[in-house]
Amino acid sequence: SRKVDSRTIYVGHRPCPTTEALIPPKFCDNRIVSSKYTVWNFLPKNLFEQFRRIANFYFLIIFLVQVIVDTPTSPVTSGLPLFFVITVTAIKQGYEDWLRHKADNEVNKYLVTVLEDGRRARKESEKIKVGDVVEVVEDETFPCDLILLQSSREDETCFVTTASLDGESNHKTHYTVPDTEKNLESLSATIECEQPQPDLYKFVTVFSRCVVFFRSLGPENLLLKGATLKNTQKIYGVAVYSGMETKMALNYQGKSQKRSAVEKSINAFLLVYLCILVSKALVCTTLKYVWQSRPGQDEPWYNQKTQKEKDTNLYLKMFTDFLSFMVLFNFIIPVSMYVTVEMQKFLGSFFISWDKDFFDPEIQEGALVNTSDLNEELGQVEYVFTDKTGTLTQNNMEFIECCIDGFQYKYADSGTELDGFCVTDGPVSMLQQKAGREKEELFLRALCLCHTVQVKEATGQGDGVGDGMIHPADLRGFIASSPDEVALVKGAMKYGFKFLGMESKNMRVMNRNNDVETYELLHVLNFDPVRRRMSVIVRTKSGDTMLFCKGADSSIFPRVRQEEVDRIRMHVERNATEGYRTLCVAYKLLSSEEYDQADTGLREAKLALQDREEKLMAVYNQVETGMSLIGATAVEDRLQEEAAETMEALQGAGMKVWVLTGDKMETAKSTCYACRLFQRSTELLELTVRTLHSWAKSKPVSAFSVPPRSWSSANQDYGFIIDGATLSLVLNSSPDSNSSCYKSLFLQICQNCTTVLCCRMAPLQKAQIVKMVKNSKGSPITLSIGDGANDVSMILEAHVGIGIKGREGRQAVRNSDYAIPKLKHLKKLLLGHGHLYYVRIAHLVQYFFYKNLCFILPQFLYQFFCGYSQQPLYDAAYLTMYNICFTSMPILANSLLEQHICMEVLMDNAALYRDVAKNAMLRWGPFLYWTLLGVYQGLLFFFGVRFLFSNPALQDNGQVFGNWSYGTIVFTVLVFTVTLKLAMDTRHWTWINHFVIWGSLAFYMFFSFFWGGIICLTVKCAWLYKSFIYTTGQKF
Repeated sequence: SRKVDSRTIYVGHRPCPTTEALIPPKFCDNRIVSSKYTVWNFLPKNLFEQFRRIANFYFLIIFLVQVIVDTPTSPVTSGLPLFFVITVTAIKQGYEDWLRHKADNEVNKYLVTVLEDGRRARKESEKIKVGDVVEVVEDETFPCDLILLQSSREDETCFVTTASLDGESNHKTHYTVPDTEKNLESLSATIECEQPQPDLYKFVTVFSRCVVFFRSLGPENLLLKGATLKNTQKIYGVAVYSGMETKMALNYQGKSQKRSAVEKSINAFLLVYLCILVSKALVCTTLKYVWQSRPGQDEPWYNQKTQKEKDTNLYLKMFTDFLSFMVLFNFIIPVSMYVTVEMQKFLGSFFISWDKDFFDPEIQEGALVNTSDLNEELGQVEYVFTDKTGTLTQNNMEFIECCIDGFQYKYADSGTELDGFCVTDGPVSMLQQKAGREKEELFLRALCLCHTVQVKEATGQGDGVGDGMIHPADLRGFIASSPDEVALVKGAMKYGFKFLGMESKNMRVMNRNNDVETYELLHVLNFDPVRRRMSVIVRTKSGDTMLFCKGADSSIFPRVRQEEVDRIRMHVERNATEGYRTLCVAYKLLSSEEYDQADTGLREAKLALQDREEKLMAVYNQVETGMSLIGATAVEDRLQEEAAETMEALQGAGMKVWVLTGDKMETAKSTCYACRLFQRSTELLELTVRTLHSWAKSKPVSAFSVPPRSWSSANQDYGFIIDGATLSLVLNSSPDSNSSCYKSLFLQICQNCTTVLCCRMAPLQKAQIVKMVKNSKGSPITLSIGDGANDVSMILEAHVGIGIKGREGRQAVRNSDYAIPKLKHLKKLLLGHGHLYYVRIAHLVQYFFYKNLCFILPQFLYQFFCGYSQQPLYDAAYLTMYNICFTSMPILANSLLEQHICMEVLMDNAALYRDVAKNAMLRWGPFLYWTLLGVYQGLLFFFGVRFLFSNPALQDNGQVFGNWSYGTIVFTVLVFTVTLKLAMDTRHWTWINHFVIWGSLAFYMFFSFFWGGIICLTVKCAWLYKSFIYTTGQKF
């Protein structure tokens, strides 16, 4: 019986003849869905999400109260701004989701070729089913996860690039199923494979042809959706995972709505002011009924109750009065603040797009803002998660120098001087002392043979070596699984040896004399992260069998003679100190007995169905012993422009940088040194497959039973290195007490290190790391930056996602919150723009609460002097226009243009970023200061004006000053005070600030005179009309 954790797939939907009644298994279709809404659920789902925000829900309740209950103010005052905010947000989110629908349709409607009943049929990608045999031609992207059945190449291989999956733009070799018949139309076979899971580097399956034979397949036979076919005319593969079950889809992190820490602070302050609002309403309601309980106060002679009022239930009337007080004091939390914040974020985001320093002349583009809601988060980042390939580096390896038999060789242009020695002319430039010619040629042959590089068929390879010059055309046309392999082959070309490619298992090399040498390739001992080396076994024309090996110094030195190591170790250490990727090269002449033994062992291990990798490893280790060390190479992976300076500035600003990469550990490690993330004094802690193997051999204990380490050494910096396989043990272990202990221990180690390097990471693992840190104690603000589709998951998971407009497509840019052309722009984005955005919006929020507390406190105090009758202190026009017209523009202009410290100073002093870290300006201390300031000034406004009114002055017509005069004076003092307070806080004045501050005050004065005249005329007209009615004897 078939296991539950596996699936059976019939190739071409043809069961074996021996199979009994076939029940076709059901699998999901090949549609990709990344959108959030549909036409039918958009309105309810979007409204539900928006009203989950405390502010929106609060204003909805206030609006409904104003509609239902007879309140002192109109429902329009809260309903219209709320409708505006909800509509704008819905349009914005709807447009973003429409773009996702559009992108999904481009993928789902893409036409592919499928073999059906012996003929080739074109159908849409979404209609592919598991079991279909699909044809893919060169430069096409695989529409689903396929097992490779047939290739147009003679050696039954194909080359793919997986830039959209793991960020590596190098070519990887994949193999067809061995011994598969050429006629796919008549092929009857079944595939027993594991259920879908997101690990890109793991795949276990069994391929069987109707019980004739079984073949154990691995990741080298699986072509992943999203990868692209290269240097192969066409291939045929059978679909095993489709749609949302492909490894790419399982590594996709769904897009969720991100909210900033400032918004969370606003919600917390909102709750405090809600408590103040409810307290005010309760106090006024209670005191109103206490006051009315006195004789004669409830129903004075001049204000008799109607019969309806007398019949009203007392408790219902008390509740109605409570709601009326809530609406009257509601302006303490104005919806206009949220409108202003939205406008500040939207308009402020243009400053990033307009910044000329972000413009890159190479791609003729500047920065891009996809989400304006997170501007202030740029000033609060504590952890930076960065990709390596294409982000920290250009993914462009360059051969720098080599060491042969202890002598240094460095290629340079003619006429230059190097290390005090005169350098000779010509393509081969060496120091004065050099190794023997035989050793030189042996070393260069090793570079030309020990690799898996292929020469691209489309590029013609000319001779171009005999004249001592390397033509640019010759430097192209190499494809390999690693860029450093291409760099080494090109390095050998500089010294006169040129790799010409493969011809039916024969490797062709042109030597310095332009003679073509041919070597039969017998075996390739592939690179793996545990051995950290790779080898080839070749046979020369003379019949000699040779093994060439290259790898990390730590894996080569123990397998060669010690006297050879001493001559080369100094060069290797110096190159590593300079940040170069170093590889050592060795060789071994195999006797016929040694080769026969190795050949037999390798063939048996490759046919093993169980423990295949362990058996291959044993043979590799056996044959790679007793070698002779020839030399070492130094290769530089060029960093992005100003990458080291940018990383240094981020660490100076108090941010911790984690490098998450799908690349090998050695390459990533050297990049960290080059970027100054690891210093020479940094003590590196390593938790990888290699260290687990060594610990398991030395101690029969748990891999995590590491002796406790003291972190008390203040002067020692630590770096931590972990790989994807080990990380999965930590993060995906069983949920018992020990597992949670491992996870917290792992996080504790990481948080005590200045830099963490995670290598060989699957895209979903990157997101898991970000999520783990994001949800750790203190909820630190995280930022992810990357350039490839493999970085999308971590970009979506982090609080802030940054995409780099690199070479590997624009998926990272489309899914990011902000996009920049180069890594160096991150420094200004965070230290400059981020710092200022946070300070601006923090001041805006605190100022808004302050000015509204000043505004509504006199209204509350006035109730003590008007019998708690819900009489407004201010005129209705002043109530409505205070936040909309009189005080909104000055704070909006200030929150857009204020620079408390100029941009240049912020860029030069990274430590200033720490001053506003951890939401420093929106903590309870500053909030309490602004609140007390508002209370103090509100008391001063009310009682100061009341003191003025203690003198019984009369108007020129003999009338006393009324409540409107009193309220207008309080309101005038209020408007001038809060506006001048903002002017005093402004440090960076522009003509816009002057215009809106003094213009707002002038507008208020003009409006007051105009509105006062209208009111006076209305009152006089009403008095004249009333007199006319009474004199004519008519009733109202």
